[in-house]
Parts: sequence; C-alpha cells; structure tokens
Amino acid sequence: MNGNRFPVLEYDEPLYRPPCEAGSLIVQVTLGCPHNRCLFCGMYRMKKYRVRDLEEVKADLRKARLAYPYVESIFLADGNTVAMNSRKLEEVIRYAKKLFPEVRRISSYGGARFLKGKSVESLKRLREAGLDVIYFGLESGDDEVLRRMQKGVDSRGMIEAARRVKEAGITLSVYVLLGLGGEARWKEHAENTARVLNEMKPDYIRPRTLYLMPGIPLYDEVRRGSFREASGETVMKELQILLRDLQVEAWFLCDHVSNYLPLYGRLPQDRERMLEMVEYALAHREEYLAPRHLTHL
Repeated sequence: MNGNRFPVLEYDEPLYRPPCEAGSLIVQVTLGCPHNRCLFCGMYRMKKYRVRDLEEVKADLRKARLAYPYVESIFLADGNTVAMNSRKLEEVIRYAKKLFPEVRRISSYGGARFLKGKSVESLKRLREAGLDVIYFGLESGDDEVLRRMQKGVDSRGMIEAARRVKEAGITLSVYVLLGLGGEARWKEHAENTARVLNEMKPDYIRPRTLYLMPGIPLYDEVRRGSFREASGETVMKELQILLRDLQVEAWFLCDHVSNYLPLYGRLPQDRERMLEMVEYALAHREEYLAPRHLTHL
C-alpha cells in the first residue's frame, strides 16, 4: 500500500508499506525487490534492486528526527530489506534506535528465499539491535502454486525461514494470498496453506485477496485464458478451510482493502465467530461477493 504521513523525506516512488504501518516513519534502506519475479506482483517491476548508501539512509533518519518530535514506529522499505547484508542492516537499526529512543517498533518485509539464507545468530543480532517484526510473504503453502507463481522457494523453504525468524525472537507476521490457486487449484491452495501455517506457527496471519491490474504478469494470463481468477465464493471457501484447519495460536487479521470481509480475531478462541461471518457472506453472495474487476474482461 502506498503513502505515509512523514512527507519531509524524498522517496523513490512507488512506495509501499503494510496497512498497519500507516502511521510509521518509512525509511527506504533498499530500493525495489531482489526477487521481483512473482507473477502476481507488480509492486517493484519498474525498479532495479539496490541497497542504498548507508550515509544516505542515516541522513534521512537525521532529517526525520529534526522534523518530528515523536516517532512511535519505523518501517524499513522497500521489498525484502532483510536480504541486504545483516551487519549493514544492523547498523541502520542501531542508528535509528539511537536517534529515536522513543520508538516502540521497527519492522521490515522479508521473503523466505532470503531469510533461509540467514543464520539464526545473524537474525538474533538484528533482533537485539531493534528489529521487532518481519512481514513474511508466504502467499501459498501449495508447492504447485508456489512453483507456478515463481516465488523462488517451496513450502519446506518457507517453514525453515519461519523457524529461523521465530527462533531469533522476531515477531512473524505472515501474508496469505487468497485466490492464488485460481479456480483450478483453490482447494489444494487452501489446505496446504493451513498445513504450512501450522508448522510455521506465526504470530499474525494476514490474508489478502488476489487483485490483478494491467502490468502484472498474471493479469495477462487471465486475458489469455491460461489462469481463471477465483470467484468471491471460491475465496470464501478458502477462508473456511483456513479457519477450520488452522491449529495455531495467532491473530487472524483481514486488514487489507482487497479482502471481501474485514475479519479480525484471535485463534483459536474466535474461530467460530469468524466462520459464522464467512458462512453469512456465502449465504448472501449478491451483497458481499460481487464480481471482481476482471470478471468482465
């Protein structure tokens, strides 16, 4: 999601951050995404990945400190910032903590392809420096879907990367992309995603719903007929399976504009309440599950 409320800094656009980081100071430590091949994503297609010079990043932090008397949270952009050299990232985090002693949370995106190449010890050092949260794009626990969407890692790699983050003591917030299996593989996508999440044991599970626009490779596949976009009813069935099969203690938060329903709850205690909301939406399809923007291509 674009935007932030700290306009004093100059950004290399487009700029994205999780919805829950809307009030955070956003600092671009890296530009773009080092993987940048996922068929469903167009966030950084126009950027070549690079790590910014540390002195430039520190200058941004100093500029923000002069402009803002209180900063509660900091998000380190762009995509997969944890892919950079851990010692350099640690230096950035420690500098941010020194300048902003009041900060309560520092966070970053982190992909499994790069996290599973980090030692637990290096991740622990990042945690000790002040990295509190990693937003982790699982998207699917189904190996066929992961391969098809060119995520660059299979389900075992996802689980191993999550294990390292958790062992390092960093809060793990995992994204799931509803609809990513399309109409052809929705059931396998949902069931295997629940299975992998049970092994990952994340602190937060944040479902999003696949939303395709021109410029995204998967959009072109829909137009060609090689990928059939999942209907609202199918997406609700995926949610049913997730809520039914998840055996973890975690927050389950549908906190994104792409979702059909704003589900918020704690598993397992709020499972039945959230399932009832999904069942109500299925029973009132016309009101809650209107066709998506690609239905009438």
